Amino acid sequence: MISLKGIKKTFNKQPVLKGINLKINRGEVVTILGPSGSGKTTLLRCLNFLETPDTGIVQVGNIQVHSEKATKKEILSIRKQSAMVFQHYNLFAHKTVVENVMEGLITAKKMKKKEARNQSEQVLAKVGLSEKLHHYPSQLSGGQQQRVGIARALALNPEVILFDEPTSALDPELVGDVLSVIKAIAQEGITMVVVTHEMTFAREVSDRVLFMDEGVIVEEGTPLEIFNAPREERTRRFLQRISSETFFTQPKKQVN
Repeated sequence: MISLKGIKKTFNKQPVLKGINLKINRGEVVTILGPSGSGKTTLLRCLNFLETPDTGIVQVGNIQVHSEKATKKEILSIRKQSAMVFQHYNLFAHKTVVENVMEGLITAKKMKKKEARNQSEQVLAKVGLSEKLHHYPSQLSGGQQQRVGIARALALNPEVILFDEPTSALDPELVGDVLSVIKAIAQEGITMVVVTHEMTFAREVSDRVLFMDEGVIVEEGTPLEIFNAPREERTRRFLQRISSETFFTQPKKQVN
């Protein structure tokens, strides 16, 4: 489904990704953990060329792109396979909830307005916002705005959804609703890559957990392996620092 080979990225002569190799299966939910500055978000953005890797090969579905010679057409083809949910919603302030979701369908998918509206209303119902269709972003809570962002991604019917710290900008009391929506999406079998700091969420939803530090994947495994018996000292130090939880929720069945 997704394959990364030798992905490197440097900013201001500082290496951020140092040769990432990764495969993600169709329908797999992969969460990426790690300290600030470890390269998590950059890796996610390289998956759909919001950041262009300096070197390496990105493949999503049947589309394979060599970073050093990527064309606009190839990048567009990769982006059509995926949808991104950002930290800070990125909604159009002058458009209503349903118009925000319709926008991508009309501009990117060239869908007729009536069809786009019907599809938008369906995905907004899925994220619990049927009563907010005609509200503007300023009339919504942060959690509701993020759910609009998730609906916008779902409406595009992508092969994979990329989540970049989807709850980091939310007040603590709003996090649960957003995570519940993401969990429901995961149960539908959509391929998902999630950068998150929500450890309980990662334990419960992931098929596989990656721990990144200093631009490399230090360790990967099932939630049980990573949270209960990490092999690497860097992983153990990170988990000890960010979480005092000792109870482990049984992870979902692994994807073969």
